[in-house]
Amino acid sequence: LMVTPTGYTGVSRKSHLVFDACFESGNLGRVDCISEFEFDLFIRPDTCNPRFRVWFNFTVENVQETQRVIFNIVNFSKTKSLYRDGMSPVVKSTSRPKWQRLPAKNVYYYRCPDHRRNYVMSFAFCFDREDDVYQFAYCYPYTYTRLQHYLDSLERRNLDYLQREQLGLSVQQRRLDLLTITSPEKQKKLVVLTARVHPGESPASFICQGVIDFLVSQHPVAVILRDHVIFKIVPMLNPDGVYLGNYRCSLMGFDLNRHWQEPSPWVHPTLHAVKQLIVQLSQDAVSPNLQPASKICITHFIQ
Repeated sequence: LMVTPTGYTGVSRKSHLVFDACFESGNLGRVDCISEFEFDLFIRPDTCNPRFRVWFNFTVENVQETQRVIFNIVNFSKTKSLYRDGMSPVVKSTSRPKWQRLPAKNVYYYRCPDHRRNYVMSFAFCFDREDDVYQFAYCYPYTYTRLQHYLDSLERRNLDYLQREQLGLSVQQRRLDLLTITSPEKQKKLVVLTARVHPGESPASFICQGVIDFLVSQHPVAVILRDHVIFKIVPMLNPDGVYLGNYRCSLMGFDLNRHWQEPSPWVHPTLHAVKQLIVQLSQDAVSPNLQPASKICITHFIQ
C-alpha cells in the first residue's frame, strides 16, 4: 500500500511511503495520511473477532534519507498497556536485522480527543537509509516458522532424552508439537508446560525456548531435573493465530484460554488435543514412568 499526501495526483516518488503487512504474523489494516509527516495507522482486528486490536507488525519502504515521520496507532482495543509504563515498539531494517526498541522519549501513549478519546500510541522516527526496508512491531515477533526451524534443529541433535511428536493439527493444518524431555529412569513426577495460547504475547515463546534450551543442556541442575521429572511441553498452542498476526484469538475468533472446560475437536482442535493429553496423563496411574500418587503440574507461559 503506497500512501501519498491528500490531493496529490502526480507520479509517486521517494518519501511516498509503502506499507505492507502481508507476511507471517503481519498486521496492519489501514493507513491514513494526515500530513506529509504524520500517519494514522489502524490495526486489523483478530480474524473473526473485532474486539481485539492490539498486535501490529508491518514494514515501510520507499523512504527518503533523513525523512522524519510520526506514526499514530489509533485503534487499540485495550486501555491498559505496558506502553503506559515505558514499553516501546521494536524496529529493525534490512541492513540492521537485529530488533531494537525505539527510544522511550520518542513514544507517547495517551487519550486522543481526535479519536473519541481512545488510547493512541504515537512514535516519532527518522529514516536514515533510503534502500532499507524498515519493520515495526508491537513487541519482538516469534513466528510459527521460527518455532518449526528451532524444533527441527533440536530434533537433528538426536538427544536420547528428547522426543518430538505431532500431537495434532490446527484448523489450518499447522503442527501442534509436543516435546517430551526426560531421562530413561522410572518413577517420576510430571510437569506439563504450554505457551502461546494468545498469539500476541510473543515473550512467552522466548521464555519457552529458554526453558527448553536449559532442560536439554548439560547443566547439572538440568541433568537432575531430567532424572526426576518428565517434562511435556507444547511450545505453541495457537499456531494459526500466531501465523495470522492475531493478538488473542484463533483463526475462528476464539480466545482459546476461555475454552478449556469443553474444547471442541473441530473449533478448538489444538486445545482439545492438549486437554485430552492432560486427562490421559492424569488417569494413567499405572504408567511405569509416572508415580501413581504424583500430581501433574501445569504451567502456561502466556506472557
